[in-house]
Amino acid sequence: MTSTAQAPQSGARTAHPEHLGHVIFIAAAAAMGGFLFGYDSSVINGAVEAIRGRYVIGSAALAQVIAVALIGCAIGAAYAGRIADRIGRIRVMQIAAVLFTVSAIGSALPFSLWDFALWRIVGGFAIGMASVIGPAYIAEVAPPAYRGRLGSFQQAAIVVGIAISQLVNWGLLNAAGGNQRGHLMGLEAWQVMLGVMVIPAVLYGLLSFAIPESPRFLLSVGKRERAKEILAEVEGQSTDLDARVAEIEHAMKSEHKSTFKDLLGGGFFFKPIVWIGIGLSVFQQFVGINVAFYYSSTLWQSVGVDPTDSFFYSFTTSIINIIGTVIAMIFVDRVGRKPLALIGSVGMVVGLALEAWAFSSHLVDGKLPTTQGWVALIAAHVFVLFFALSWGVVVWVFLGEMFPNKIRAAALGVAASAQWIANWAITASFPSLADWNLSGTYVIYTIFAALSIPFVLKFVKETKGKALEEMG
Repeated sequence: MTSTAQAPQSGARTAHPEHLGHVIFIAAAAAMGGFLFGYDSSVINGAVEAIRGRYVIGSAALAQVIAVALIGCAIGAAYAGRIADRIGRIRVMQIAAVLFTVSAIGSALPFSLWDFALWRIVGGFAIGMASVIGPAYIAEVAPPAYRGRLGSFQQAAIVVGIAISQLVNWGLLNAAGGNQRGHLMGLEAWQVMLGVMVIPAVLYGLLSFAIPESPRFLLSVGKRERAKEILAEVEGQSTDLDARVAEIEHAMKSEHKSTFKDLLGGGFFFKPIVWIGIGLSVFQQFVGINVAFYYSSTLWQSVGVDPTDSFFYSFTTSIINIIGTVIAMIFVDRVGRKPLALIGSVGMVVGLALEAWAFSSHLVDGKLPTTQGWVALIAAHVFVLFFALSWGVVVWVFLGEMFPNKIRAAALGVAASAQWIANWAITASFPSLADWNLSGTYVIYTIFAALSIPFVLKFVKETKGKALEEMG
């Protein structure tokens, strides 16, 4: 039920903080969770073949060990918001930092395969928590005039985390003589790769002590004076603090707490708009994007690329991912969400189809023929570029905007859960599918990329330039 009373106008929409650099630091510190999200998600790429060799396991078991972290991701994402409402946003960041640290140490020093899988799940909890708390905190702390730009820090941090993990893996592999199981600092190289994450995890924890709690949370627990201090710090002394507090409290009172029950209806269990959100999430994963970040080193080695070169190509792919993300951030509000998604789908179809063709060739002396090898490498980078400049960013923008106010939170939760499940399905199935037929696997991904085009054209409505209240 929305209150009809109007909150006082504080001038926050046009307010500018006196110390913008400090506000940028706060947002960047919170986005360290996104960096760890990206880092922890993709660092496993450098350890896949070493784990297979050390524990002598087949592709199916290997896939489960790699994908098991996604179970933790789903649970962490599901509960992070509720925990944050009880103990605060900063405390959730600190819990995530501890979990990232424990996961890094445990994964680097496993006793056996089962406890390695356990540490992967712990890391998944941290990823899930970081995926929720970072954007939420930045949105609550950022001045309205800068919210969009500061909010983009999270996605930028994720893709930088992916790239840095691949650069670290490549450097450590070179130091170990090109052998994932070569010795470094008394451990095998792959163990050091996973253990290095302790450094950014500890830094994330330390930074969480240097940034303020969300004013919104402080008001929810009755700490009005502290909330005012932080609002003055991040929005500027010119803001009418009493009116600003009243605005936030008015918004909190008028919010509808959406529930799962609100999503039901429409003849197929969920309302049609919820199914569209689920469809966007599933298509985003079923084009096989995470194969590029979880298995790319293994993929290139399987077609005869030298291990050191395969790690380098994983790094260059990550750089392309950053470039594509920057392009999306520049054009998502200019071109629109729907056109960008369609452009990305067409580009992904081309890239994936070329990869499927290249991988259909017979290996010569354990390697792809020269032409097919170059086509596969270039096509892989084309695929990642078009994904990053479109579906990698646009889906999250759509999910944040497309649902009516009444069901937004619950619908976003269901769509995000569908994304984790789809991610798990692709991650867990790739090694077995690649053993069956690598080219056929990429044909499957190509088909999903092609199907995303009519899906967007028929079911997805443009949300650019519309107020959230217009969605329905």
